Amino acid sequence: MYFCRIKFDVMTVVDTIEFNAHQERYLEMAANDHLIIQRGDNMLIVHNYVPHNEPDVIFEPDEDFYRSITIDELCESALEHIDKLFANQ
Repeated sequence: MYFCRIKFDVMTVVDTIEFNAHQERYLEMAANDHLIIQRGDNMLIVHNYVPHNEPDVIFEPDEDFYRSITIDELCESALEHIDKLFANQ
């Protein structure tokens, strides 16, 4: 005999009118639980909502950036390659 435990998640379903009226409450709820926002037949499932409070991060160029080529260099290289292909035929 095999036994298994089934975990049931409790989900809160709200319509868009209720969600818009109490957004703060439902977004706090969505940080820990599943939240389904329903409008007619359409549903949006929100889970583990984390507000974005950090400033945008600007990445510094790394070695991949310095190895990259411009679009003009790519086009020039491609044209040279195509010229060589047609020259061999």
